[in-house]
Amino acid sequence: MKYLYEIRSNLRADCKNCFGLCCVALCFSASEGFPIGKDAGQPCLNLQPDFRCCVHKSLRERGLKGCTAFECFGAGQKVSQVSFGGHDWRKVPESEKEMFKVFLIMRQLHELLWYLTEALTLQPACPVHGALSSMLEETERLTYLSPESLLELDVAVHRADVNNLLLKTSELVRAEVSRGQKSPLRYQKTLGRGLDLIGADLRRTDMRGENLRGAYLIAADLRGVDLSEADLIGADLRDADLRGADLSKSFFLTHFQVNAAKGDSSTKLPPTLTRPTHWGTAEDAERG
Repeated sequence: MKYLYEIRSNLRADCKNCFGLCCVALCFSASEGFPIGKDAGQPCLNLQPDFRCCVHKSLRERGLKGCTAFECFGAGQKVSQVSFGGHDWRKVPESEKEMFKVFLIMRQLHELLWYLTEALTLQPACPVHGALSSMLEETERLTYLSPESLLELDVAVHRADVNNLLLKTSELVRAEVSRGQKSPLRYQKTLGRGLDLIGADLRRTDMRGENLRGAYLIAADLRGVDLSEADLIGADLRDADLRGADLSKSFFLTHFQVNAAKGDSSTKLPPTLTRPTHWGTAEDAERG
């Protein structure tokens, strides 16, 4: 368990040890979360010479909600300080394209580490803990490959192998929830890879133990809903109303998802997640 804690403690962004990679390597289009678009490889206008954001304290007020939601799972500092040994792309401009590509790969690997470490803490998944441990060790090993080797890595194949184990984990955990008193989920329409629950009022729906992998929960009303043992891997929670919801026992939830949602002080989160600073309090909701 200590080993898992050490790994997971490195799966949060440490911006002071990163070369602003998320502000350069990523592309985004003008949308609700970004007032203007930016091409991949183009530094954000707000990125300073020291790789800090000059408007960090007012991102949401400036319409940059996408920035406050983003989470690199610690890939930024790993690439900056380990993969490239602390040599930043400004001082070594010939490395920038390679560094940005490696960052995108590293973020995927670190996200997989987040899920694997959590899976190993779930007791119902004990039958696959051996396979999960082996996959965790292999995934961590990959994060220490040289930039050249990382660029040659078929990360899609590795993700598929990890996903097979995570699917087995999900089935084992959700099977623990008694289905005898549960009514089937009313929303069966799918959109792409998951359930279409966009804008759905789910306040009276029993969501315990539900398979919400890849579900579109954009702007869904989940106030007061119990999501215990619900699999939320890849669920789109942008603007989902989680005020008063209980996610303390849901699994495969990330800061990226929580940051994009709406919540307050009455929202219950897993102990591994930190309540977003932009969330209000239950008292604010009552006054609003």
